[in-house]
Amino acid sequence: MATTVTRTPTAETAPDTPSPASVSPPEVPLGRIQRLRRGMAKTPGRLRGAVVLLCVLVLAFGVTAAWQANTRAQAADRLVSDSGPLSQDAAEIYRSLADADTTAAGGFLLAANEPAAVRERYEQDLATAGELLTRAAARAAASSETQRSIAALTRQLPVYAGLVETARANNRQGLPLGGAYLRYASDLMQNTMLPDAQRLVDSEAQRLAADFDDAEAYPWAATGLAVVALGALVWCQTMLFRRTHRIFNLGLVGATAAILAAGLWLVVGFGGAASLLADSRTRGAEPLRALNQARFDALEAHAAENLNLVARGASSAYTKRWDAEDTSLAGPPGRPTEGALAVAQEKAPESADGPLAEARRQFEAWRILHGKAEAAESAGDYGTALALTINPTPGGETTDAAYAEMDALLSEAAVIEQREFGSAARGIDGDLRMLALAALVLTVPALYGVVRGIGPRLAEYR
Repeated sequence: MATTVTRTPTAETAPDTPSPASVSPPEVPLGRIQRLRRGMAKTPGRLRGAVVLLCVLVLAFGVTAAWQANTRAQAADRLVSDSGPLSQDAAEIYRSLADADTTAAGGFLLAANEPAAVRERYEQDLATAGELLTRAAARAAASSETQRSIAALTRQLPVYAGLVETARANNRQGLPLGGAYLRYASDLMQNTMLPDAQRLVDSEAQRLAADFDDAEAYPWAATGLAVVALGALVWCQTMLFRRTHRIFNLGLVGATAAILAAGLWLVVGFGGAASLLADSRTRGAEPLRALNQARFDALEAHAAENLNLVARGASSAYTKRWDAEDTSLAGPPGRPTEGALAVAQEKAPESADGPLAEARRQFEAWRILHGKAEAAESAGDYGTALALTINPTPGGETTDAAYAEMDALLSEAAVIEQREFGSAARGIDGDLRMLALAALVLTVPALYGVVRGIGPRLAEYR
């Protein structure tokens, strides 16, 4: 009987079986970040990254430069078309209201002898104030401090006019109650309306200053991006030179030239605009504000001397007000350069120096006449005091005539300074808009240069 022999496999005869150490783990798909890192480690990936980086920097520079130039152009446009005119309108509202108060007091003193010209001037002042308030309301924001001041003045104006008419009616009948009504009207003007008008002047002056600051602001963001973009372009060209030994990459050289031209245009253009705006501020806006303050002080001083005669010694408030305004105009004792008239002349452009110098001389003549009238009134000579203050017949030396001559000279200087402001500020917005357009236009060849410069090098690896 045959027997079956069973053999146990040995190491030599056993089939090949992988050992645990030789087993490879299954392949795991690479994530996006890992694939990106692996791709960037190679030259083609680096070139693609350089294209993306340079295009982003060039676009960021072009868009930022255009945006900053355009926002400054808008601010420069507001200076000429909005905040500048509205600031002067606010000053004219104050001047018209103060002049109406002064003229009403002068007409009251003359009573039945009031010339038609005085009455017409009073009515014109009220009409001018009403018209300018309407125009300012159309330009101001609905929730602004300016709008609140305008609304308050619009409500108060007819109340003031009604009180003056009541005072005139009583005065024509010889009733002493007329003086009380006029003083009440003047108190409304001096203590309520003119402070509201001053707030309007101040808020518009702040708005004008803010527009100046916005228009003059240097575009640091765009300048910084230009420097970064130029640095990246130079770095990229240096790396390509080390790898390819080509001295110039025409595409990148062209892109660098475009960014450099845009950056230089940016610096020069903004520098020129800022210089013109600074000229407009120093030769027009700031002198005009100082001049307006001198005109306000002169108006209140003139109203005070007229109302002092209306009161006939019943109050010393008007004498104190004259003294305060006189000090403001002429400067404290021993410090004449601090007076409003001296400050206005110091800040004025050379073209306005002549009228302002003559206005200061006229003010001194006014002060002398006022002193004579005050001395006569203190001595009880009301007739002489009245004749030295205001006279229904043309000619003669009166404080009213001296003030009128001084005010005419200040008005002449104001026209000159407004013209200086407009001539210096006009057209700057157009220059800045051209700068914005140039920044965008030069971005196009810069982008083309980047793609054209690196594209052939990238194709070499395909």
